[in-house]
Amino acid sequence: GRKGTIVAMVAGTKAEAVIAVIEKIPLKERNLVKEITLDMAGNMGLIAKKCFPNAIRVTDRFHVQKLATEALQEIRIKYRWQAIDLENETTERARKSNVNFEPKILSNGDTLKQLLARSRYFLYKTKSKWTKNQLERARLLSELYPDIQKGYSLTQELRGIFENTKDKIIGFAKLAKWHEKVNQSGFKSFGTISRTIINHYQTILNYFDNRSTNASAESFNAKIKAFRSKFRGVRNVEFFLFRLTNIYAYFLLLHRFSC
Repeated sequence: GRKGTIVAMVAGTKAEAVIAVIEKIPLKERNLVKEITLDMAGNMGLIAKKCFPNAIRVTDRFHVQKLATEALQEIRIKYRWQAIDLENETTERARKSNVNFEPKILSNGDTLKQLLARSRYFLYKTKSKWTKNQLERARLLSELYPDIQKGYSLTQELRGIFENTKDKIIGFAKLAKWHEKVNQSGFKSFGTISRTIINHYQTILNYFDNRSTNASAESFNAKIKAFRSKFRGVRNVEFFLFRLTNIYAYFLLLHRFSC
């Protein structure tokens, strides 16, 4: 049927408050909703189930991928703290021995501490989008910290499953193989993600039916946050809502043309 947009501005994220607002929409109209994309928060699932009983719930793929990238960054941060501790200890020993300490400089000009700090952003990207400097930094990172390379491969493989799979059964099989690789890696943070995916398997697999995401809603949310931060908060609520209405009207127009 038709694609549409339901707009509700509610203070906070408590399920009871959101449900009370959405239930002002007649049940007959809410029953027409066929599919809802949401994150894995329990309150969102409760709201969707209570307010839209006929809708299929779809876990947004980008929330799943975000968990994987956060797990990867956790591995990088662990090694960064180790590098900082090592540099501090070496500096202290050198000072006690009246020796000047010079940290080891890698072939690209980074120290270990700098390498791990400056690797943050390109680990979010696919290799095809890396710059020349990032490619060199990634090569060093892979040689010195193979666990980070393994974690990066896991995140990219998960991303590839969502991007390149159009059949739910194949998606199920690929995710099962991914879980096995996670188990073999022994990475605690990825193991947590694996269990989270298993606990939301059905709604995650529902993505492969229509490949629906809430990217447009997330984009609009980002616009609101950017607008708010630009003015360093909201002093005049009425004016803020007036401006927000204008922004939303433009967003809705673009969204409608894209559907």
